[in-house]
Amino acid sequence: MINALALRLLVALRGFTDRLEDEEGQTLAEYGLMMAIVAVAVIVTAVIVFRDAIAGRFTEAANCLNGTSAGCS
Repeated sequence: MINALALRLLVALRGFTDRLEDEEGQTLAEYGLMMAIVAVAVIVTAVIVFRDAIAGRFTEAANCLNGTSAGCS
């Protein structure tokens, strides 16, 4: 009886370690993390490059809302 219990415990531990060593989901998570880092880098670069144009558009929109700009459409 003790031998059967020990055997079942060893089989359960082996199944548990097999699931821990499975790297299929880990690879997918790593790719997702790399894609997120690249996306953030692209967004930050675009904001830095187009900083003046973005600020100008916000200024135009604020002037339009205040009624101080004649070129609002």
